[in-house]
Amino acid sequence: MSKTDDSTQPKVTVYSTPWCAFCKTEKQYLEHLGVAFVAKDVEEQPEAMAELDAKLGGNFTGVPVTDICGEIVTGFDRRKIDELLKQNGLVAA
Repeated sequence: MSKTDDSTQPKVTVYSTPWCAFCKTEKQYLEHLGVAFVAKDVEEQPEAMAELDAKLGGNFTGVPVTDICGEIVTGFDRRKIDELLKQNGLVAA
């Protein structure tokens, strides 16, 4: 279950697969922080994989991949995620 943003463009999108432990951990972390996000399954949603591929310029190496206000984070890089969430006012600084 993921939270969604009310705006037309999500501020945080997590591209993931159901079997990825890091993906699950990251989504739980975002929920714990109270950050609204959209989760997209790149295995079950071909359009999500195409969208991700376009964002990465064909350099897809694995999941999770997180788009935070247009900035891409590959892997569950908690430090980078926290930094971008704070910079974009999505969590308290």
